[in-house]
Amino acid sequence: MHRLFVAIRPPEPIRDLLIDAMDDSPDFRWQDEEQLHITLRFVGEVDRPVADDLAGALTQVHADRFELRIKAVGRFEQRSSGALWAGVEPKEPLAALAAKVERVCQQIGLEPERRAFHPHITLARWKGRCSREVAVYLDRNRALASDPFEVDGFTLFESRLSKHGAHYEEVARYELS
Repeated sequence: MHRLFVAIRPPEPIRDLLIDAMDDSPDFRWQDEEQLHITLRFVGEVDRPVADDLAGALTQVHADRFELRIKAVGRFEQRSSGALWAGVEPKEPLAALAAKVERVCQQIGLEPERRAFHPHITLARWKGRCSREVAVYLDRNRALASDPFEVDGFTLFESRLSKHGAHYEEVARYELS
């Protein structure tokens, strides 16, 4: 089985900015530099034939290059866990690209994505109650922003889980016009 997702990898200066925004708080599990991405579609576990079909079908996705920028930080929170994230804007070109990727996924027989698309870059995760620590981090980094950067393509990644966290391997890269 292959655990796949489709994502945009920000350029090195943007990844450096995000790494610099991470602190040494032991309450959070910080993402590694290689894990910083904007997910367009989480695919999940699929057999090799489906993975091959998806890799081929994604060549049908055509879109123009566009610019993004980092804008602000936020959190997703569940009962006993959560994630800190950096926001990106504008959201419209990302949503349009994600919709094209979604159509291709459904064309090859994958189930439709049920979650709303919320473009972001995950910075850290936590388990347990960290309300104060989360609030302090969000307040300290509320002005996080970057200059615009060009999105010139997207990538199909395979995620390999281990006791040390996820490792992402590029399967195929797709250029935008």
